Amino acid sequence: MSILWQARFFTTVNHLRDLPHTTVPEIAFAGRSNAGKSTAINILCNQKKLCFASKTPGRTQHINYFSIGGAHVGQHRKDETRVDEIRALLVDLPGYGYAEVPGAAKTHWNQLLGSYVQKRDQLSALVLMMDARRPFTDLDTQMLEWFAPTGRPIHCLLTKADKLNRNDATNALRLTNNILSSYTDANGQPFPFTAQLFSSLKRTGIEEADAKIQNLLGLDIPLTPSIPLTENTADTHTSDPAAIGTQD
Repeated sequence: MSILWQARFFTTVNHLRDLPHTTVPEIAFAGRSNAGKSTAINILCNQKKLCFASKTPGRTQHINYFSIGGAHVGQHRKDETRVDEIRALLVDLPGYGYAEVPGAAKTHWNQLLGSYVQKRDQLSALVLMMDARRPFTDLDTQMLEWFAPTGRPIHCLLTKADKLNRNDATNALRLTNNILSSYTDANGQPFPFTAQLFSSLKRTGIEEADAKIQNLLGLDIPLTPSIPLTENTADTHTSDPAAIGTQD
């Protein structure tokens, strides 16, 4: 069972000032309103209603946070989330590019999204979701260029890959990798950008995406258990806290 299956709603915000004061790594999911972002997150987290997948794209107007860890999700879904035990946060960003969203809302979203992806210190990586049939629209490229200067990883999910035949899907992935490799730092080194094919309908690429997300968040590194206080350590206890290793 993937640790992503532990995901549960944490908080929602509509202004940068309301972002949670947590220090754990975050990975954000971005994409056009019709790229299948919410459905993909639900599939990766093995939950049908974690994210709201609307039939009217553009309805999600807030930044939604989902916690990993801090609750016995598999046992009691209503139990309280222990913030100090959260290991990471998944961040569902508002979908962009939907024509019927009012102009003022678009402006607010652009400012919110741009500031978040460029300035959020806790943001470890970005998952950029693009329709495999229409990758790199102007808005996708804008998101890519907002985030690229941070030097942090981007993993592109080419969604709805089931709509393409094998040859076209391979070409779409090759094109994506070629474009991503063209982004380099000041020393001419490629940024840590990767891509894969993904289909929520056919459940294609789920394991690959799951492994990549866990790696980017450091969730594939086992937690180091604390050292229990044994009779031997109790016998050698001193007034120096360092003598007890990890004990508080």
